[in-house]
Amino acid sequence: MQEVLERKSIKNLDFNCDLAQSYGFYKNNNEYELLDYVSSVSISCGFHAGDPVSIKEALLKAKEKNVAIGAHIGFNDIQGFGYRPVELKEDELEALVVYQVGAIISFAKAYGLNIEHVRPHGAMYKMASESFTFSVSLANAIKKCSEWLFYVAPVGDISDKVADYTGIKIAREISLEKSYNSDLTVDYSAQDNTNNYELIKKFQHLLHTSQIKNNNGGMSFVNVDTIHFSNKYRNSIDLIKQAKDLISPSPINYNSVKSSGWVD
Repeated sequence: MQEVLERKSIKNLDFNCDLAQSYGFYKNNNEYELLDYVSSVSISCGFHAGDPVSIKEALLKAKEKNVAIGAHIGFNDIQGFGYRPVELKEDELEALVVYQVGAIISFAKAYGLNIEHVRPHGAMYKMASESFTFSVSLANAIKKCSEWLFYVAPVGDISDKVADYTGIKIAREISLEKSYNSDLTVDYSAQDNTNNYELIKKFQHLLHTSQIKNNNGGMSFVNVDTIHFSNKYRNSIDLIKQAKDLISPSPINYNSVKSSGWVD
């Protein structure tokens, strides 16, 4: 089994980024730079970021570029940009998720579009990577919105178990800038790496072997479906350009159908 894994290369991969990471007068003027290179986008829903005007603008930009659209959900923490953890009861979390996803579904419907995935943000993302119970609650809330939605989840054992336990469709995600522990949880104590030369080497190795170097100095096998590209670094646009030279990205739903043999 080990030998098979070592020879496994990645043929299909989604590139994603976040949009509507603004609120009122506070605008993210760089977020649309990545749109020519991604295959899917996650639109903030108004809790950690996003307001009705920026959500509509992001949706129409995504439509113009013909990329897959998802909801980028977070805690109700506009002041902290959703980076502060919030303890919620299961029914409170469900309401929070359904409210946000429903907003993007309604916007999409108004312009003849559908959303295809849900991606948690900030503290919610971190909690989903560390707690099976929290991630199950999140997955079940997403399923309440639609059985067809993918849950864009942090790569690792917890997400794999959540997929098996809930039956939700999972898109396993990594970020090239992040450092990962041997169990594929993000090492949040480590500073993000913004050296494009090192990141592209990391990406090349991932594509050829399905492995990334962990912070223990070893290699960890990764079952990955999507790469998240942040727009908060000055190197982001060059990084995604170089990454797209190595593989042409395609949306998660398309890759899922393709693997079934329904399309070429």
